[in-house]
Amino acid sequence: MAETAVVADDPPEEFAVKDCALVAIATGRKALTAQELRDHLLAVEVSSVYHHFWGGLLHAHFEEREFNNDFAAWVKHGLHDAILAERLAMLDPTDYPDLEELRRELVDLIDARLDETESLHWTRASQQFELTRSQIVIFDTGNRLREARELVDLIPNLSASSIFYHFIDARRRLAEHGNDFSLWLLRFGDEYADLRVELDGVDPYFGNLSELRDQLTAMMHRHLAETAP
Repeated sequence: MAETAVVADDPPEEFAVKDCALVAIATGRKALTAQELRDHLLAVEVSSVYHHFWGGLLHAHFEEREFNNDFAAWVKHGLHDAILAERLAMLDPTDYPDLEELRRELVDLIDARLDETESLHWTRASQQFELTRSQIVIFDTGNRLREARELVDLIPNLSASSIFYHFIDARRRLAEHGNDFSLWLLRFGDEYADLRVELDGVDPYFGNLSELRDQLTAMMHRHLAETAP
């Protein structure tokens, strides 16, 4: 993945609005059985775990996704194991301190299911699972904010991929696993502490980016609109 963790000791004076794209890169690893998927998960780059949990948010969908991660979708529709698919679908990556912990939980769930049913050891999927990793490409929009109240007008006009960068990918980049908006608001001291708490309490995983943008927009209006000139 493209960047290292950032420590929030010194929030920037200006908020630099950025956009991004995820570039999918083939790992060359393909699975036709649950055992093969389990073995590949132990060896593949951790950015592949990131891609198969979060990457789908940036893909256009004409209907609501049945599963939020690619592993659960493949187990259901490729291996036709509804029990394991449901267990994988319940995983929320925001519950784990890092991607390595999430990887271990994935492997543990597959191991547990393999222990439960002998048939899953020899069941071959109707379609193979291709493990893919992501490289994030970042674009500077040139837009800069200096006052917190500017977020009221900014958020509803942000692209979905910009929301992804500042609110979701920030969890990977920042040492505190937070979001860029809360980090920047720290520069104002305790003035927007309630807004930071509310932002930090948002779980962006079970939903889409449009819904997340609407949720953030409502928060900014509640906390900041009354301060606007």
